[in-house]
Amino acid sequence: MAELAADDPQWIGGYRLLRRLGSGGMGRVYLARSEGGRTVAVKHIKAELAAEPEFRERFRLEVEAARRVGERWTAPVLDADTEADTPWVATGYIAGPSLDQVVSGEHHGPLPEESVRTLAYGLAGALSDIHRAGIVHRDLKPSNVLITIDGPRVIDFGIARALDAVPESTMTHTGVVVGSPSYMSPEQVRSARLTPASDVFCMGSVLAYAATGCPPFGNGGGSGGMHSVMFRIAAEEPDLDGVGEPLRSLIEGCLVKDPEKRFTPADVITRARPEGASNAAAPWLPAPLIAELGRRAVQLLDTDTPPSGSGARPDVGGADAGDADGPGTARGEEPAPEPAPESGSTPAPASDATPTPTTTSVPPLTVGAPADPGTDAGTGPTETGRRSGRRRAWLGAGAALLALAAAGAGLFVSGLVPGFGGETGGGAGPGEPPSASDVPASYVGTWSGPVERDGEPTGQYRRFELSEGRKGEIVANSVSLGRSYMCKSDGTLVSAEGGLKLDTKVVKSVPEDFCSALGSHSLTRTGSSATLDWEAAGRRATLHRVRGEEQPAPALRGTWTRPLANGGTQRLTIESSARAGSSRGVRMVSEGPGQHCEAGVDLFSAGRGNGPVRIAPPDVDSRTSSGSCTTGHSSTLRLSDGVLLRHFPDTGATLRYTRAG
Repeated sequence: MAELAADDPQWIGGYRLLRRLGSGGMGRVYLARSEGGRTVAVKHIKAELAAEPEFRERFRLEVEAARRVGERWTAPVLDADTEADTPWVATGYIAGPSLDQVVSGEHHGPLPEESVRTLAYGLAGALSDIHRAGIVHRDLKPSNVLITIDGPRVIDFGIARALDAVPESTMTHTGVVVGSPSYMSPEQVRSARLTPASDVFCMGSVLAYAATGCPPFGNGGGSGGMHSVMFRIAAEEPDLDGVGEPLRSLIEGCLVKDPEKRFTPADVITRARPEGASNAAAPWLPAPLIAELGRRAVQLLDTDTPPSGSGARPDVGGADAGDADGPGTARGEEPAPEPAPESGSTPAPASDATPTPTTTSVPPLTVGAPADPGTDAGTGPTETGRRSGRRRAWLGAGAALLALAAAGAGLFVSGLVPGFGGETGGGAGPGEPPSASDVPASYVGTWSGPVERDGEPTGQYRRFELSEGRKGEIVANSVSLGRSYMCKSDGTLVSAEGGLKLDTKVVKSVPEDFCSALGSHSLTRTGSSATLDWEAAGRRATLHRVRGEEQPAPALRGTWTRPLANGGTQRLTIESSARAGSSRGVRMVSEGPGQHCEAGVDLFSAGRGNGPVRIAPPDVDSRTSSGSCTTGHSSTLRLSDGVLLRHFPDTGATLRYTRAG
């Protein structure tokens, strides 16, 4: 971590740069903070790369693909501008060293067996999430694995490529080997088609390195260099001397030459799951390493105040230092719509089906954090109180970690140190009375409207429920409805000057893991008491005030049925208690040969006036469903001559339901 140089920008997008974390083939990486106080890493792409159309297209694909990956075992992508003159992407900051630094470090070396087993569990969980998003990482190596107290994190999808990507760019021509030689798979060495199994082989090499301190096929330091390493990867057995059972068999299962016979991430999860993984009762790392992680957390406090001369933040939407047009195409709460079979309907024909890698749900290795000692119950945090409370919490967490490591204690707490499972907020200082709401009364209420980009409708809709509150508190519940997804977010108030500025966090995603926060949201009055202007990441909407309680018309409520092509029946029930903005206002149940699918459906709008009833994609309940059940698209409902018509705006298809009974 280094001080910012004279040629470094001071702000990128809505993020204040604090330090330079490093640089590489794609550009520079900075430590930064959002206006809401979240610590992030911002990757600023080299101008010469951004000038290449092929690279820019690949970067767009990288961002779009990365937003489909959950954040349990990876650094989440929070924001991006892929259309700026100099593109950038912001990810969550992971406050931990790389596996390469840990193993090659003077005070650590190879990890003990139980630590490697937990490492395997976390890496397999990461690959499961990555492959589920349709991505092959292609460069899993020790420097792309960060070590934190509550488990490993996989980073850098810089050369990841979606399985359904466009034809390869000039940077990945057929015949050009992509990856790090000591950690390649046989398929990469042979320039063969890469599948998720390639990442599993790379994971096996990473685990062998963690256990022995050496890559299992050498590092190219002897005669023959990297060519000999690549030959051994393709044709010889790995060197696993010193690795005992059962860890040895686990690694060998990952390093099978034939990808069809290689372990899957699910196999590794089953074999490597640490004892007590459900509650992470014991630390997974040696005590000296825990102590160093604690020291790193404390050092992060030094970046709480930007360096002198850091400059003022440019206006939102104005030109950023080093960028041209401010936010553009950002990775956010609305992923690009993707076609999918209708939830609870007949399974798609095999000829149209897209294979999905098998995944296994992996619980995170964390425990709940206690209440933040910097928060005064019943009092909203001031900016000063929030910063000082956060500093106290970080210092306390760092000191506690050091004490635990020194004592060799068997318990640890996650969630108090940034990057170790969560962030903390402070509260008002002792004796401070609560202040009035920072949200003007004219903003409080429910607002909804269609989303545009560059003056053109996107087919997306946005809904906000705004409440009273102070800076640093959650004052908004937001729903984003797209053609094939629904995202719910909580919005924290960052500023109330000249309008509201919010920092959002996704709390529900349908389909699961498709949504992530857009970053800064702006809500401003337009002169009318009945409308608000919303902007975020190049998108905008004129939101209209929703007055009164929204419920579907009585004629719509009840149960409706339609026949399925497989001879089964689908029931759609609009509950009598259904209200717009509430969860599970609509239920769907499909019954057919070998199939029972149940799904809850959120009601976005209830059709007041001449507006349609809009419902979100069905959210399949895996606990009560069996057979082939998939998530479908958003749709609208209306009555016509006693028949319920369910229309899909993206495809133009319409389904007909008749009232049950």
